[in-house]
Amino acid sequence: MYIQKSSVWSHVKEHIMIYLFMVILLVTGIIFGAIIVNSMTFIQKQDLFFHVDRYFMQLNTEEAVHSMDILKRSFFFHVKYLCLFFLLGITIIGIPAVWMLLFIKGIVIGFSVGFMVNQLGTKGLLLATLSIAPQNMVIIPVYIIASSLSMIFSLTLCYKLFGKSVTLSLGKPFLRYSYLFIILLICALGSSLIETFVANEAFKALLKTSFYVIMSII
Repeated sequence: MYIQKSSVWSHVKEHIMIYLFMVILLVTGIIFGAIIVNSMTFIQKQDLFFHVDRYFMQLNTEEAVHSMDILKRSFFFHVKYLCLFFLLGITIIGIPAVWMLLFIKGIVIGFSVGFMVNQLGTKGLLLATLSIAPQNMVIIPVYIIASSLSMIFSLTLCYKLFGKSVTLSLGKPFLRYSYLFIILLICALGSSLIETFVANEAFKALLKTSFYVIMSII
């Protein structure tokens, strides 16, 4: 156990700049997403809020999608995203695409939270806390680690293929890379479970209270 912790810590220290870069990239995407909300016109915001309000009404009238469908859809989305990170990491030239995927994830989070807060104020912040924050507390670190591992492995391939030393094997690094992504997939499943049975249920419970009536008047 001590050896495993030591190896993880040494890995993080060795590649700390890559992890920091990915965190900054994600945060930049979140800020950019919030800026997009502020740059929208009044008509655009009202049109989008109309569709959001219809979704709220659907949840409030028990016409929502079944929990297992939400779980499958959420997990499948994370699987696709993580598979993209994995495949881009073994293509060498996929590093810019990795950056773009993580940046887009940040934009989605920033836009979602920013739009709710912009339209509903503190009520929107409460909605975002219940419906967006729980699963993202798990999936954001997963995406940061996945994008970092993808970049690290891609750089490792570059060093081994184009460096002076051509005797080093790629077998063990690839197996370790694959093993880590399997762990990340398990973590993504945990995020989907939280989204389905914690965030979604809490969100629906809130909409069944007088909160939705107050929100609809706004």
